[in-house]
Amino acid sequence: MPENNFPKLHNASWPGVVGKGPDSEPPISIDTMIELTANAEVDGVKFDGFDLFAADPHLDIDSNDDGIKKMADKARAKNLEIGSLVAPVWAGTGGGSAMGSREERNQFVTQVRKACIIGKKLRDLGIRPNGVIRIDSSVDPHSWAADPVGNTKLIAQTFREACDVAADYGESLAAEGEICWGGMHGWKTMVNTLEAVDRPNIGFQADMAHTLLYLLGYNKEDERILPKDFDWSDRATLTEGLKTVTAALRPWTIDFHVAQNDGTVFGSGSHDKTGRHCQATDPNGKLDIAVDAGHWLRDENGILTKKIRHICWDGCMFPNDVMMQPKTWNDILGAMIKVRQLHGWYEAP
Repeated sequence: MPENNFPKLHNASWPGVVGKGPDSEPPISIDTMIELTANAEVDGVKFDGFDLFAADPHLDIDSNDDGIKKMADKARAKNLEIGSLVAPVWAGTGGGSAMGSREERNQFVTQVRKACIIGKKLRDLGIRPNGVIRIDSSVDPHSWAADPVGNTKLIAQTFREACDVAADYGESLAAEGEICWGGMHGWKTMVNTLEAVDRPNIGFQADMAHTLLYLLGYNKEDERILPKDFDWSDRATLTEGLKTVTAALRPWTIDFHVAQNDGTVFGSGSHDKTGRHCQATDPNGKLDIAVDAGHWLRDENGILTKKIRHICWDGCMFPNDVMMQPKTWNDILGAMIKVRQLHGWYEAP
């Protein structure tokens, strides 16, 4: 029986950018992130690709054809493919709040359009066989809470407009379930927002570090599943909680980040606090990475969905000294290989 070769194993480039900057550590260049990814190897297995942050300093959202081809060439030179793209929809990067003024919402949609153009060109260049465009609401939960019903309608309308634009380029949009984004900061709230969008090309981007925080009700106490002062040694209760969240969100899931979390929140630079991304071997990690990934990659009967063609490791806000160590990426790759061994499949080339 051949080794599983799907889902493809990707690293994320954006940990070199997110949480970095003048009020934190310097960004790590895309060339360095690609090099670190390409050099990782465990028992002869290497990363298949990386997911890309479509914003400076990694890839200018206004890149011309030459700039996009240059990025494709960088990937191809290291025998890597490119997967999902993050659209820079935030105010500081040219976007705006999805529930803001008409101008802010137009800016949001414009950034999605630019990311979709890049995504399609990378597909046409043959370097991006799968992947989606990742978005969030670009607004905090406190602002959303001032008018949950009205603000959810606004976010859904903005997402709907963005979906219609994305459809013109053959792209789907994945809304990230992260507790720092309004309208997406609780698991039930996230489902409500997705349902309100009502477009076939909207979906959910699950990140194991972020979705674990859904169980604890951070920023959405009324959606807490695990009791306060939860005893993390109670694996059975944790598993049931994970099953509850994944049952609600798995049908929407079109993009998946493998990650570890120690049950706390963390933020660095200008990034609000959200689920802490821990190293793959962190002894304080609360997840059994390989086993718990199965809640997302298998249906309620334990059958592989095969919907997710590539999985991505997200190590956002890792310190630079951690990211510059080859062992970090070998440990991550090792964890992802275990996920694929348990929940993957083989397709003939």
